[in-house]
Amino acid sequence: MTEQLAVAVLGANGRMGAEAVKAVAAARDMKLVAALGRGDSLDTLLSSGARYVVDLTVPESTEENVRFAVENGMHAVVGTTGWDAGKLQELESLLAGRPDVGVLIAPNFALGSVLASAFAAKASKYFESVEIIELHHPDKVDAPSGTAVRTAQLIAAERAAAGLEPSPDATTSELAGARGCEVDGVRVHSVRLRGLVAHQEVLLGGPGEQLTLRHDSFDRASFMPGVLLGVRNVADHPGLTVGLDGYLDLGL
Repeated sequence: MTEQLAVAVLGANGRMGAEAVKAVAAARDMKLVAALGRGDSLDTLLSSGARYVVDLTVPESTEENVRFAVENGMHAVVGTTGWDAGKLQELESLLAGRPDVGVLIAPNFALGSVLASAFAAKASKYFESVEIIELHHPDKVDAPSGTAVRTAQLIAAERAAAGLEPSPDATTSELAGARGCEVDGVRVHSVRLRGLVAHQEVLLGGPGEQLTLRHDSFDRASFMPGVLLGVRNVADHPGLTVGLDGYLDLGL
């Protein structure tokens, strides 16, 4: 029998963390060696023998958690938001000294969502206009979502490479926020509504037509196949990978 991957879950008492604990425990090729909640010592990762860390905590602690993992030779799969360009650069510098360690930071682990974002980016260069609407439960603390930011960045890169102009917009007068925010030139609108989990629409418009690409997560269980995929592949991708699409053969 192949040796099981020794996995620790950080943020185990949260909604995503609790799902990850169940998913890892049920995976035949993995062994859950630690499940840490807020206030638990990171030293438990060392005593438990963890080689893989799944971080599903909060923005205030994720950077410290990942640094601890890297410094101690553990691979990390991260779903926590709060990783801006400066923090990512610091992490890359840290990883340069540990070429045997891999870190995946994924704004979204739902495979359908990752695919939808990739498809939207490729399609966007064929349309004059593009905007994003992301819809989440009202307990979500950040807006726009990390998934929407990532999608906008992918779209912006494709459109820039194709030499496209920004989406047309004749607005000269607006109430604050009426046109959403702008991420790399792409408009993003955030909805927070009770009953929702995680949903995103990319609207693509051209003369006489509209293409809408939508993904819906109705349950946090939808994120677990991507989390497990990340754990299984992170060791084969040393250094920093941003976005689960970096581990998928999309053929685009």
